[in-house]
Amino acid sequence: MPRHPRLVVALLAALIATAGCTLPVIAPDESGSDSAAPGAVPRSPSVPGTVANWQSCPEVPEQLVGRGASGMRYDCAAVAVPRDWAAPKSGETYDIQMIRIRAEDQKNRIGSLVLNPGGPGASGIDTSVYLSFGQQLGGLPTEITDRFDIVGFDPRGVGRSSPVKCIDSKDQDESFAFEPDPVDQAAFDEIAALNKKIAEGCGRKYGDQLAYFSTEQAAKDMDAVRSAVGDDKLTYLGYSYGTLLGATYAQLFPQKVRGLVLDGAVDPEQGYIAGSESQAKGFERAFTNFTTWCRATAAECPISADPRGAVTDALAKAKASPVKGADGRDATSGWIFVAVISSLYTESGWKSLAKAIDDLQAGNAKGVLDLADQYADRKRDGSYSNLFDANLTVNCADTDDAPSLATIRQLQTQWRAKYPLFGAALAIGMMPCTFWPGKRDPYPVGAATGAPPIVVVGTTGDPATPYENTAQLAGMLGTGRVLTWEGEGHTAYPSTSCITSAVDRYLIDLTVPAEGQRCPAR
Repeated sequence: MPRHPRLVVALLAALIATAGCTLPVIAPDESGSDSAAPGAVPRSPSVPGTVANWQSCPEVPEQLVGRGASGMRYDCAAVAVPRDWAAPKSGETYDIQMIRIRAEDQKNRIGSLVLNPGGPGASGIDTSVYLSFGQQLGGLPTEITDRFDIVGFDPRGVGRSSPVKCIDSKDQDESFAFEPDPVDQAAFDEIAALNKKIAEGCGRKYGDQLAYFSTEQAAKDMDAVRSAVGDDKLTYLGYSYGTLLGATYAQLFPQKVRGLVLDGAVDPEQGYIAGSESQAKGFERAFTNFTTWCRATAAECPISADPRGAVTDALAKAKASPVKGADGRDATSGWIFVAVISSLYTESGWKSLAKAIDDLQAGNAKGVLDLADQYADRKRDGSYSNLFDANLTVNCADTDDAPSLATIRQLQTQWRAKYPLFGAALAIGMMPCTFWPGKRDPYPVGAATGAPPIVVVGTTGDPATPYENTAQLAGMLGTGRVLTWEGEGHTAYPSTSCITSAVDRYLIDLTVPAEGQRCPAR
């Protein structure tokens, strides 16, 4: 079913960063094979260093939204990249599918604004289509679309670009439904066995290719995209995991950067464990902010008497006697936990969470399951896109310090005490990479020496990429300038006029925000 463009803001805010339980909701439809996703006709690829062969593709917005945006032209192309940039003459390639969206009355064109929405696993093609509908519908300002072609691409392994698909729907359901904090050793062993099964299945299907889906390989693909669109230097907008991809590009190709906006920062210097704990802290803080809002806005929050208690009670009751949904699924503690995670990516999701928990208390699981399914990109027929397959594959290819099961078990107890609702689950969320087969290919960490100023945007209430990451990423790059939004939810641009104005000036004129600039929540 096409998504309405008014959902753009909520969808973008759910574009997320690193490994564990946090996964994006923008994703292509599952095709049931390794072929291109519906709505995209595979394009004959160019090769790196050549200009893309663009062809009109109005079917993409029609499939996603039901129509294209007024005054916008949609063209698609592909670039063939080496599977392994360390062996570019091997002859083995992946096709990176792209979309270019251009205003028909565009004037004073600067170049292309290349987008990555995060995940890893979210589709840049889909996101660019949503953003093309203009700021009144949650998209990009006309000041940007008047001056730039909007170019979205699906990174290798994602959506339409040689998609990874190695987790079946039954295993996806079981993983989401499972108890988020398995205290009993037998339950812990059961979820470990499921994660091992999934990892081994991906290994059997893709073998040595698994290491090729790393962030560093994708960053090199991005330079091929830059070349294919005909730009001498890259102008880039990356959300969440897209900040890691952009930072990696800046380190590898500092002289080819025109300007980067990195919104919802990942801290590349954090190890795998530290990054997961950071997210546990971020979600716990966001949930506390939700409870504060709930008590202060009782008319909109039916669980306002004790919001944390209501959620905790719902999780506990679901372990013994889950409410059954209309589709026959039990609303287990796992599905409830996913619904809570889903609702925290936007402040507007708080009201949905409160109603869903209240309805669940009355025996109606629809709200909880709808929130969880939106997050998981689970379709009405029970199938999934390749969002989680790609997320798992990229995260584990990047990770060479995944903890042992014994360490995860210890952290589960420690983090439960520090972050009561999210800590244990985020510890369990590290488990897939513990079993991941094959070689790893960690991304580089360090300064983008020679790059121009890079804008790093942070949101003080961000659950998935906590605000503390913002200064860390800016400092690591050496040329980063922090822009702060004192708001809630995940990512900031273009949420308010203050953030929008500062980012637009940078993208158009390369005017760097003032040192220490902060934008109010409203």
